Amino acid sequence: MKPIEEYVRSIPDFPESGIIFRDVTSVLQDADGLMLAIDLMQEKLKDVEFDVVVGPESRGFIFGVPIAYNLHKPFIPIRKKGKLPCETVSIKYELEYGIAELEMHRDAIKPGQKVVIIDDLIATGGTNEAMIKLVEGLGGEVVKTVFLMELEGLKGRDKLKGYDVESVIAYPGK
Repeated sequence: MKPIEEYVRSIPDFPESGIIFRDVTSVLQDADGLMLAIDLMQEKLKDVEFDVVVGPESRGFIFGVPIAYNLHKPFIPIRKKGKLPCETVSIKYELEYGIAELEMHRDAIKPGQKVVIIDDLIATGGTNEAMIKLVEGLGGEVVKTVFLMELEGLKGRDKLKGYDVESVIAYPGK
């Protein structure tokens, strides 16, 4: 099996000139790449005590569910506004080009539960910061966040100071 970095397709000048887009679909499309990505992300949790896995729509689902399954933990989805059927809590947050809103079921996290957040990418850190606020607002404790990829040049970790943040692949730029 080749290194995980070799499964990630890099597309120059997308979505704009000077940006290198790191395409996770090339990892998903290869059985070895997908298995390796999940295994490497799961390895980051080997010494972590936690109760539930949380992941955002949609790529957080892709990586979070198999990790939760493998470790026999529940998976809690965080979705875009209007997609969950029961009573929800929500948070609005800033994106690079506007505002987004995330929701989770009000009864998804119990006070005192230890939570791990799984997602494909940390860029500016805004989505993860919003998810942490949702979890903590319900009384949960975020004990770790794990990403497949990190764009270090966007300084997403700065928004997550005080939290245990790990990525499998770290790219120095944007």
